[in-house]
Amino acid sequence: MATKAKNPFTWIEIYVDDMNRARKFYEAVLDIKLTEMPMPAGTDDLQMLSFPSAENEMNISGALVKMKSLRQSGIGTVPYFACEDCLVEEGRVQKAGGTVLRTKMSIGEYGFCTIIMDTEGNTIGLHSMH
Repeated sequence: MATKAKNPFTWIEIYVDDMNRARKFYEAVLDIKLTEMPMPAGTDDLQMLSFPSAENEMNISGALVKMKSLRQSGIGTVPYFACEDCLVEEGRVQKAGGTVLRTKMSIGEYGFCTIIMDTEGNTIGLHSMH
C-alpha cells in the first residue's frame, strides 16, 4: 500500500551569538520585521526572533536563536523535521549512529523539540506538538 508523500520540513533555526547584530542584519538585508517569541518558564538561556510566515498558507518558517547552552560555532542552521511525537524519533537516534544533543523539551505553546546530531556531524531538530 502506497503512503501519501509529505514534506517533513517544518522549521529552520539560525543560531547566533549576538542577537542584536543578527536582527539588524536580517531585517536590513531581507527588508522584514522579526518578531520576539515568548519562551516558556525554565528556558532562561533561550531567545528567539521569528521570521514572518504567510498566513493561512502552507509554508516553512524559522527564527534566529540565541541559546547559551548551544553556542553558534559548529551549529549554524538547524532544519526541523515534523513528527507526531519527537520522543519516538529521538529513541531511534543512537541506534542509527547519531547523538541526542538535547532531549525532548517543551517550547510552550509551540510544542516540543529534540535536537540531535546525525552521523555526518549535522545538527537537526525534531518537532512535535505532543
